[in-house]
Amino acid sequence: MDIRKKIDLLLGRFLVLIMAIMVINVLWQVFTRYVTGTPSSFTDELARYLMIWVGVLGAAYVSGRNMHVAIDVLPSKTSTKTQQKLKILVNVLIILFALVAFVIGGIRLVYISYILGQHSPALNVPLAVVYLVIPISGLLIIFYKTSDILKKS
Repeated sequence: MDIRKKIDLLLGRFLVLIMAIMVINVLWQVFTRYVTGTPSSFTDELARYLMIWVGVLGAAYVSGRNMHVAIDVLPSKTSTKTQQKLKILVNVLIILFALVAFVIGGIRLVYISYILGQHSPALNVPLAVVYLVIPISGLLIIFYKTSDILKKS
């Protein structure tokens, strides 16, 4: 099994795990609110952070599976050779965006959160840990798109 398939499998399982934890967390919130009458104090914050991780890592996963939304009006009207060139151009643009916005911007956000010592109010988790998913996702997107370019070459 090649490295890309291993990463896909690992990332997919991790996303399922996060979703399962999120479902249990929300069920616990509903139970404590309506059955016991005293809502749990941490569940809202945990659900929010898990949703961030699912959304950002899910974007990397979908990018790796090439299942993201695409507008194919221009490529569908061109030759196969031009379509391949457009796919490479789009992948290069995605790599540049992931590098600048996710990796560089994400690392700056993690660094600033860490230096400022920011912690979440209910869970007391360092926000740098929550934001760490952004550069991780950016690196995954860069890996996937670089792999796509090399596969098509």
